[in-house]
Amino acid sequence: QVQLVESGGGLVQPGGSLRLSCAASGFTFSMYTMSWYRQAPGKTRELVATMSRTGTTNYADSVKGRFTISRDNVKNTVALEMNSLKPEDTAVYYCQAASSWSGTYWGQGTQVTVSS
Repeated sequence: QVQLVESGGGLVQPGGSLRLSCAASGFTFSMYTMSWYRQAPGKTRELVATMSRTGTTNYADSVKGRFTISRDNVKNTVALEMNSLKPEDTAVYYCQAASSWSGTYWGQGTQVTVSS
C-alpha cells in the first residue's frame, strides 16, 4: 500500500526556517518524480518544488532562492528546506509522488504557519 507521510510543519516567525520531510513507502521511490505542493485557505493547491528521478529541480517563482527540495533514494524520503519564511508561505504542505504509468499519490499534508 502506497503511503506518503509528511512531518515537520509548525508555527514559525517571519524570517525563520522549517524543514519538512516526507517518508514514502509502497512503491519504487527512485522511479518517481517527487514534489511539494501547498494550499492556503481559500486558494487552489499550487506547486512549490519538484525533483525528478534524475535530480532535476524546479521551483515556484515565489520560493526560488528560499526553498530547497532534496531526496534520499535509499531512505525513500523527500525534504523541503524552507528559509526566510514569509506570512504568505502559510499553508498546508503536501508531498506528491508522480509517474507517467501509475498516476499520482498524495500525503495527508502538514500545516505551516508563519506568524509573529
